[in-house]
Amino acid sequence: MLGRLGAQTRRGRKLLRPPGAQPEADFLQNCIACGQCANVCPNKCITLVGLEAGIEHLGTPKIDARAQACILCMACTQVCPTQALEKLEPTEEGKRAVKMGLAFVSEDHCYSYAGRTCGVCYRACPLPGEAMTLGVYETPIVHPDHCVGCGLCEQACVQMPQAIRIVPQADQTRIDALLERRRKLKPPASPWKQGAKWDDPPNR
Repeated sequence: MLGRLGAQTRRGRKLLRPPGAQPEADFLQNCIACGQCANVCPNKCITLVGLEAGIEHLGTPKIDARAQACILCMACTQVCPTQALEKLEPTEEGKRAVKMGLAFVSEDHCYSYAGRTCGVCYRACPLPGEAMTLGVYETPIVHPDHCVGCGLCEQACVQMPQAIRIVPQADQTRIDALLERRRKLKPPASPWKQGAKWDDPPNR
């Protein structure tokens, strides 16, 4: 499943935007590509898009979570001059208001789903126990209603290729399709894969 997540590249791909980003169409209309968000980012996770993503995205901010994830400091939202990034406070409430994307786990690549305890993604999560919980053998269970899509789990994943990836909020069609596919999966026979149920019973 996750192999397809990395397949959409270059032109036409959906980008992971900084926290507070408006819906993509509004974001592109309001962002003036000033680069202030990237300049103030203390984690240097925000970079500016080049021509590889198409002229409409040129100079706009993006995050490559695998390389450097968002730490939810909200500094970028404080300096945006056009409200393309909604101003958010660096508080627990502010973190929970973020919706950058949604994390998806590939059981085929995950150490814990293979019966080898890992759990590094859970320990990297800024909202442990809410956005992510653990099943048997520390299998990660992502809760879509609470995951903010910061990408800290993806950056922390020790597997190559990574067993967990963020699908940007702008790619809602893909998010919906993956969630629907997940809901339709039957419970796996292996005891360490019982955590793959997500929020809803698979057959609901």
